[in-house]
Parts: sequence; C-alpha cells; structure tokens
Amino acid sequence: EKAEIRGAHQSNAGPVPEKKRMMSVRLADIGWSGCSAVYGRPYRDRVIHLLALRDYKEPELLARLQRDGVRQKDKDSLGRILQEVADLNVKDNSFSLKEHLFQTLQTDWPGYSKTDRANLKLILSRKTAPSQNPTSSSQAISPGPSERDAPARPAQDQA
Repeated sequence: EKAEIRGAHQSNAGPVPEKKRMMSVRLADIGWSGCSAVYGRPYRDRVIHLLALRDYKEPELLARLQRDGVRQKDKDSLGRILQEVADLNVKDNSFSLKEHLFQTLQTDWPGYSKTDRANLKLILSRKTAPSQNPTSSSQAISPGPSERDAPARPAQDQA
C-alpha cells in the first residue's frame, strides 16, 4: 500500500511543478504590479503620466505602453494624442509633456513606482518653484546657475 501511495504522489507531483512554472512565467510577462489598474485608465492619461517623468521617442513610448497592455484602437491613436499633449523636439524626435499639463498629474498614479513618484515630486517642485531650485525654498536669494550646479558646498544640503 505504501508503494502505491508513493506512486500516487509521484504521478501527482509531475504536473504541479509544470503549473507553477507556467504561472510564474505568466505573472512575469504580464507584470501584475498595477498593470490592470493602469490598463483600465484612459490611454491619453497613460501617455501624459509617462511623459511627465521623461521625454520619449514615439517607438519607445509605444513599447512602454505595450508593457502595461494596449488596445489596437489606442495604439492607432498615439500620434493624435501626442499632438494634443506633447511638444516635439525636432533635434532628437523626442516628445515632452506640454507645460500646462503638469498641473493635471496624479502623484498617486497606479503605474508609478515609489521611485517614479519621488522623481515626479522633484520635477513638479522644479516647475512650480519660482527660483527654479528645489533646495532654495528656505533661502531668500536663489543662487545663479553656476553656483547651483557647483559640486559640494558647505551651505547646501548634501542629501
């Protein structure tokens, strides 16, 4: 009887590792870390929130959008959306988010990682700060570009 039970365990053990392997591949390919939450959002908003973090060329933006899932009708409308929400840099054919759209961003966008959220806060603080220097909020006078870009200075925050 014991031999039969062992045999039963062996025959059942065969498909189980295969199922586990299939599931792990699926999860890795789909990237469940917020994919479904982003996929349900309007395509225009997804484009805006990606362009807020950095400039993209159209093919790399499309590839990035496809990682989270993209419908064919959305894929076909990317050019029109880019005309609405982005400025084209003709030197390198990259797109950057139009300035007025930074006010509409959601800092808790489900497609953002913790790093993305931190980067967005930094970007937004630069855009809204009149001095254009996020570390100068407590300073009365903003340093000039050469001082601001200089390496370590004792008066500045080293974080």
